[in-house]
Amino acid sequence: MNYWLMKSEPAVYSIADLERDKVTGWDGVRNYQARNIIRDQMRVGDLALFYHSNAAPPGVAGLMRVVREAYPDATAWDPASDHYDVRSTPDKPVWLQVDLEYVCAFRTFVALPAIKNDPDLGGIMVARRGARLSVQPVSPAHFSHICRLGGCQ
Repeated sequence: MNYWLMKSEPAVYSIADLERDKVTGWDGVRNYQARNIIRDQMRVGDLALFYHSNAAPPGVAGLMRVVREAYPDATAWDPASDHYDVRSTPDKPVWLQVDLEYVCAFRTFVALPAIKNDPDLGGIMVARRGARLSVQPVSPAHFSHICRLGGCQ
């Protein structure tokens, strides 16, 4: 099993939205490195930390599970979508998404400052300066520790 941290702005899509919807397609990823992670590494059953980005403060709000592996992100083909990309077509999709299901909302929000100051989370990618990748690998130890801090395992 692999572990991930996946970012979403809570004003766009939050852990509460996922709890309501139960399952969602994680669309709109427009970074090649993040796309390649989705394509090459994410598998059904993998767990992901739901990270609220562009929030005050940003941090981990809950947990989700991959329930469908990579498939084309159709928002790239929709000119009305914020995620439209003229280079991507149904015949030659450029962008991919996975489906994720709600597992739990954390009882305690794990804010980025707490992550940065926790010696047990040393080296975690999200705490590195300039680490803006929207889909990031997380070590099993870091994943378990954040789940313990959040109160959901």
